Amino acid sequence: MSSSPAAPASQQRFDRRIIEGPLGSAVWHLAWPAMLQNAIGGMQGMVDHAMVGHIVGFTGNAAIGVSWQIILIVIVFISSLYTGMGVLVSRYVGQGDADMVNRVVYQAFLTSIFLALGVLAPIGYVAAPWLLHVVNAAPAVQHEALPYLRLMFAGSIGLLMFFMLGGALRAAGDSRTPLYLGIGLTVTHSALNVGFITGAGPFPQLGVLGAAVGQVTASIAAGLVGLALLFAKRTPIWFSRGMPLAPDWSIIKSLFRFGLPTGFQGVAMNVGGMLLLRFIGELDHSAEAQAAYAVGYNQLFSLITWTSVGLMGAAAAVAGQNLGAGKPERAIEGVWATARIGLLLAGCVGLVFFVAPRALLSVFGMADGPVVQMGTQLLRVLAVSGLFVTLALVHTGGLQGTGDTRSPFYISLISQVVVPLGLCFALQAAGALAPLGIWLAILLGHTTRAVLSIARFRQGKWRAIQVGVAPAAAR
Repeated sequence: MSSSPAAPASQQRFDRRIIEGPLGSAVWHLAWPAMLQNAIGGMQGMVDHAMVGHIVGFTGNAAIGVSWQIILIVIVFISSLYTGMGVLVSRYVGQGDADMVNRVVYQAFLTSIFLALGVLAPIGYVAAPWLLHVVNAAPAVQHEALPYLRLMFAGSIGLLMFFMLGGALRAAGDSRTPLYLGIGLTVTHSALNVGFITGAGPFPQLGVLGAAVGQVTASIAAGLVGLALLFAKRTPIWFSRGMPLAPDWSIIKSLFRFGLPTGFQGVAMNVGGMLLLRFIGELDHSAEAQAAYAVGYNQLFSLITWTSVGLMGAAAAVAGQNLGAGKPERAIEGVWATARIGLLLAGCVGLVFFVAPRALLSVFGMADGPVVQMGTQLLRVLAVSGLFVTLALVHTGGLQGTGDTRSPFYISLISQVVVPLGLCFALQAAGALAPLGIWLAILLGHTTRAVLSIARFRQGKWRAIQVGVAPAAAR
């Protein structure tokens, strides 16, 4: 099969600073838009919960919470396809092969449409009641969550398009376009949610369902705008009307070959987190411990993970492009340059965690009692843990960007499931399970993940990984 670009591939240009210029500035150029986008998206989630909580009450917050637990597991697994896409895109960008870059992203686009409309929408709609029963949602919560969950599955094409475009463009060295699309999505989402959740102006008051209407509408709009930019050739990746609708199985096979291990990794980490919550629920002051964990780990620790995930994507692009350009030593230097930036940022946030934990907790209404003591312990542990999780994520990006997506899966299985849960089981068996013990289990897991990720990357076996997609001329 051959592609039919609208203009000669020689006219398509990529940003070469990643493989030729100063590494520090190249990494920062890739990372800061992704970090800002993650922060904006995270804040949007907080705003959604605040509006629903005031209009519907805590059952509305619970409905969105349990629904997103289900959606994230499914979306994270399917989105692993885009990790495989990123491996191929960064490698071909490094080689300067524009035609193959376009073909890979186009095949990921076709596969996303099939998965969203042919798998997620119908199966998710039918299975939604059963899924809510699996997570043991209360009847009142299920009543609010069911229409929300069904609409999110039915409109999943928008989220998949947004994730696909962002992953492809960042792998190609363009991190600003995904940022602009993300800002547009957030602004649209916020405006629609104010209307549909609260019933402001001419909008009907839909409560929890309104949050889904806003999310689906905004994400589909962002996806369509992104696709229009590709067809208009306003980005480093180009689409044309002449591209065939037939699947290219060699590319699709490679997408899943490199992507599926990342999907299994995401599922394993989510399962590990859910099991950790079971230990927290068995403590003497379980409600306070769960509140401290929700605020400290799920909210405040995001200040570190937002930046680290952005740096992970930058490390993946730098490592993949330089390996494609035949510069493996520069790939190593790029990952270490990314790690230095990450450690600086994580260290600054961690210092605030360590020095002023009570002030941070008070923002969430935690002023005294056991919850403050537990939250303070957790934040001070996370101040150290943030350094290790940053190193782990950056080197995970380096491994995934070069095509080694299996090692991070095995490393996550050991470090995020076996190690922390093993320590919790041991403490429980000894009758010594306490909040600090669980917080230290989290730290031990992050430390293990960092050590194993760095060691695996330094082995350098990723140098010999081949992407294995035949060029169009040979087909």
